[in-house]
Amino acid sequence: MTLQVFDPTHEMKSAGIAQAARPSTLEGKTVGIITNGKEGTKRYFTLVDRMLREQLGVAEVVWRQKKNYSAPAEAEIIDEARRWHAAVTGVGD
Repeated sequence: MTLQVFDPTHEMKSAGIAQAARPSTLEGKTVGIITNGKEGTKRYFTLVDRMLREQLGVAEVVWRQKKNYSAPAEAEIIDEARRWHAAVTGVGD
């Protein structure tokens, strides 16, 4: 029997967009949560919100919900996110 392993990485070159610098701490910072609005996200992100505030000293947690759970975040959410120090996003069912 032969086992064939495929490399799942995409071979295209990157778009040339640099990742944002990571803050050394989240204490006193603003963190955004972008949710897809599905049922499973509310309880999860509520816990993340509490942990960010209580354990990491985050000053403000901003919640935003996409209008369409299967589409990218709307331009107004992305524009607002530029003012946050960090963002958390995820999916849930």
